[in-house]
Amino acid sequence: MTTGLGTTRFGIHAIATDESIHPAKLGTAVEERGFDALFLADHSHIPADSAKPHPRGGELPRQYYRTLDPFAALSMVAGVTENLLLGTGVALLVQRDPIQTAKDVASLDFLSNGRVIFGIGAGWNREEMRNHGTDPRIRGRLLDERMAAIIEIWTKGQAEYHGKYVDFDPIFAWPKPVQRPHPPVYVGGQSAKAIARAERFGGWMPSANDVTDPAGVAEQMALVGPETPVIANAVPPEPDVVAAYREAGAAGITFHLPNVPEAEALSILDELARLID
Repeated sequence: MTTGLGTTRFGIHAIATDESIHPAKLGTAVEERGFDALFLADHSHIPADSAKPHPRGGELPRQYYRTLDPFAALSMVAGVTENLLLGTGVALLVQRDPIQTAKDVASLDFLSNGRVIFGIGAGWNREEMRNHGTDPRIRGRLLDERMAAIIEIWTKGQAEYHGKYVDFDPIFAWPKPVQRPHPPVYVGGQSAKAIARAERFGGWMPSANDVTDPAGVAEQMALVGPETPVIANAVPPEPDVVAAYREAGAAGITFHLPNVPEAEALSILDELARLID
């Protein structure tokens, strides 16, 4: 399976909102500065009566409440770029219908001429999941079945899937993705189950924003076998940490772009571009 990024390349991870730089302007700026990919996060909503602090500590940042749909935003990016890879970092598949999501991803891949990287995850906001009818206790098993069903839809003329949580008889669904056999799939998460899921579906997308010591990079990368490509997400913009991920064989490295207005976002991108140069 193609890794989508091949040898180590660089991308930007962002939470696109109605208050940040417009996705089309962001995509253009990212590509013009020599980055290879743009990854956008996914949150449908934040339950008003149960909003909690971020699991990494501190209050839940404002952008989580105002997140744009990543597929709509990436479609805008696709229209103003030529080679930039378009990724979800990560799509909360346990909150999305698998048949519709298969079409969303395939349509974006078709319209962008094969530039999609499908990052998926089980998520952490249990109240958000419950509003979508998802029992948080079975989210891992649900994610497995939904991703397997999506692959069937992408790769079969008449697709069907019969599992405990996803069940449908043969269907026709087009377009099919441009990439063969399908867009690369990267699984987020740090748990043993998430890592096993990443090895099964193709690639791993661990969060790297807690890795500040280059010595910790090799330890993290060793959690998956050498045949599993890794996109290290939100790597601290420190030259020694970046070098450690490259030396450890990361297929891709992304830097997180804070949720800031356009002028400040462009300035930060300039700084990150100098780092990769």
